[in-house]
Amino acid sequence: MVRVKSRYLLCEVIVPDRSRLLLLDDRAVAMSVKAAVARIHGDYGAALCSIRFSVKYLNAHTGIVFLRFPKSCYKLLWSALPFITSIEARGKNIECFLNCLHVGGTIRTCQKFLIRYNTQQLHRMLPKCKNEEEKKQVKKAILKCTLKRGNGEELEEELELSSDDDDEGD
Repeated sequence: MVRVKSRYLLCEVIVPDRSRLLLLDDRAVAMSVKAAVARIHGDYGAALCSIRFSVKYLNAHTGIVFLRFPKSCYKLLWSALPFITSIEARGKNIECFLNCLHVGGTIRTCQKFLIRYNTQQLHRMLPKCKNEEEKKQVKKAILKCTLKRGNGEELEEELELSSDDDDEGD
């Protein structure tokens, strides 16, 4: 038996108003992606991407989307993403665009990348914190989203050292 190979695209939905993300559902995202592929690549692209294409995961709070599609047509789908300017969901037109973060062969590799990406975003937020309480909350969030790479105390020490370096720069 031959294994069917797929690609998973990890995308972030960027909207001007974050509250509009809650209106999104997986069917609306799938319809807008299929429409963009059909508009850009015609019937050929629409036919290729309609086979085994699905939205595997959508987090309406963070705007993260996992798209699954056949390995043979991932470049067609990827090239059509910049042309998505809005998604129609629940009778409302949501102005947005999809930012491709990662292309992976499995959902697991996309999840690992997402954990690293979120950790980087939290590290970028750390210097922008205004008080110690915010810094503690961001540090706690960083510890929660890291992969288990041994002892949690090592991670805490690493964070304390990085915060000491930030304090010296002030």
